[in-house]
Amino acid sequence: MSIAARITWFAGAVSTALCALLAATVMFAIHRYVTGGLIAELAADGGRLAHQVEHNQIVFPLVEHSDRNVQILNQAGQIIAATSRMRGKPVMATLVPDGQNIIAGTACGGVFPPGECEVVVAQSARRGPEDWTVYIASPAIPWYVAPWLATTVIGAIGLLALALTALGHRIVTSSLRPVSAIRAELDEITEMFPGRRVGLPPSHDEIHDLAESVNQTLARLQAAMHQQRRFTSDASHELRTPIAAIRAEVEDALYAPEESSVSRLGASVLPSLDRLEAIVGDLLTIARQEDRDEAETEPVDLAELVASVTEERDGAGKVFDSSLEPRIVVTGNRRQLTRLLSNLLDNAERYAATTITVRLTRSAATKRELRRFPRGVAKLEVVDDGPGIDPDQRELVFQRFARLDTSRGRDSGGTGLGLPIARQIAESHGGTLQVEDQPRGARFVLRLPLP
Repeated sequence: MSIAARITWFAGAVSTALCALLAATVMFAIHRYVTGGLIAELAADGGRLAHQVEHNQIVFPLVEHSDRNVQILNQAGQIIAATSRMRGKPVMATLVPDGQNIIAGTACGGVFPPGECEVVVAQSARRGPEDWTVYIASPAIPWYVAPWLATTVIGAIGLLALALTALGHRIVTSSLRPVSAIRAELDEITEMFPGRRVGLPPSHDEIHDLAESVNQTLARLQAAMHQQRRFTSDASHELRTPIAAIRAEVEDALYAPEESSVSRLGASVLPSLDRLEAIVGDLLTIARQEDRDEAETEPVDLAELVASVTEERDGAGKVFDSSLEPRIVVTGNRRQLTRLLSNLLDNAERYAATTITVRLTRSAATKRELRRFPRGVAKLEVVDDGPGIDPDQRELVFQRFARLDTSRGRDSGGTGLGLPIARQIAESHGGTLQVEDQPRGARFVLRLPLP
């Protein structure tokens, strides 16, 4: 069942229940009003009879309405006068008026026919030294008051329920019409036409917000598709270069076997194979990193980790200047954090002139960082004294297979995936990795949340 049908059924059920309650309330109010009028009429007739009793001038017939019953009792409780249907019968009610008060009630059965109830009004009448009682009764008004009235009220309430149901159906169908248009537009948006967007409804309501969210999602999907195609193209280009070099060396060896040897061919091919292996390894790392379920986390002492990684690089031709604040522990995957640090140091060694500076500190989060780092920041800086990175190209280095138009962008043995992998690892640990200002060289700053 569609949403429109479910809401229509719900609106119909609720409107029917409310209209039934309204009909019951109206009928109850009318019944009370009419019953009050009947009691007032009976009290007026009883007052007339009490006046006659007090002046000893009882006039027959006692009442003009044939459906009304009267009994007049003396102080001893004896019936002195009664209408024809009440003669020879016991007292119709046990109501005892107090002085000048008039008491009204309902009596069922007894002196009345079985299953019949009547409204009884009792009044006191002073006859000399005695207190007499006048009872006057009339059939009770049924709950529906009159058939025509009940038919009118129920019919009007039924029409009102139908009108409310129809109005609810019209409102929900008109409200959901833009949703149907959005769905139809989405059905036509395919990979061949990723630039299409759904139309925004004129009303600024939740459906308008939904359409905006859909368009934003489509824009992100289009950007992801574009990035994926670009990544595929860049990866193909990067893989083609060492493959082409290997092919050229092998073809040269085949064309002139007397001028080549296995050792010479191996020496020529191995660098290209090393590059292929590095690129494929980095691609596998990216694939594993995107599957975050496999990463097991544990407390990691960053100072200890940085010290162990930098010690392994001593004697590599570059000077390491380390300043590490001890006992800075974060929660993360040790293998991934080691890969992140290694990628940053590989990048620094590739471009540093002589010195690589590594600093590790603990600091409080700024107001802008408070949501990401509520308990403080572990800040790791890797600085080289190389050519540096222009401010407008600092984000470009984190794109896969990026090439900069500077001396830092020339081919220097990297795969073009080290820094993107490093940022991916940082973000998977809830942190950030950025290039920040430095008088000379490049300064990469890693921020991780403290547990």
